[in-house]
Amino acid sequence: MTDERDRRLLDFEAAWWKYAASKDEGIREQFGLSSTRYYQALNALLDDPEALAYAPGLIRRLRRERERRQRERSARRLTGRPDPAAR
Repeated sequence: MTDERDRRLLDFEAAWWKYAASKDEGIREQFGLSSTRYYQALNALLDDPEALAYAPGLIRRLRRERERRQRERSARRLTGRPDPAAR
């Protein structure tokens, strides 16, 4: 995390619900990014020690959510159930 944009991404993610618009609209308005690009940038920050130092509670929560989703995907693959995200 070396720039202002990264801090703004983290600040937005921590308080996106305060914006009157939907989260996707807020992402476009605040950053000029598609939702996909926003989440790619945010995901990269989850492994950045500087981001952890800047927003420890947020980073820990997002890491837990990422790990939960990974476990769910792995469990679906092991049980042979189709992955709904693959549609």
